[in-house]
Amino acid sequence: MTPARMAQIHAAAFVHERGWTEAEFADLIQTRFVRVYTHDTGFALTRTLAGESELLTLAVDPTAQRRGTARALMRDWLEDIASESQTAFLEVAADNDAALGLYDQFGFERSGLRRGYYARAEAPAVDALLMARALTQG
Repeated sequence: MTPARMAQIHAAAFVHERGWTEAEFADLIQTRFVRVYTHDTGFALTRTLAGESELLTLAVDPTAQRRGTARALMRDWLEDIASESQTAFLEVAADNDAALGLYDQFGFERSGLRRGYYARAEAPAVDALLMARALTQG
């Protein structure tokens, strides 16, 4: 998947936030320790190092949501890091019920809070929930 397509999907999926640009995706995917997981209609970017793996972003084209793409991307990520990481973590907007449900299904638990972290153009800022999951290596 090209950085341009990633930027397009990201902007469509996160309409209440600033979408990441093509240049930002191009730079990020060249960064050491960053991995990209893709399916036709979505992608996930992660950073794995020192026994920890962070989900940087996961986006699915809104026209294809609720069809298992995000679940498949999560499964790909967690299976890929199983032998090298003890912890997986992420942050999510507190008002993103679909993502919260997905992360709960994968055993992530709330581990922290960043108040007013996600700016909204025409609404108050939304808290970020930090979530983590312990992994069994091997």
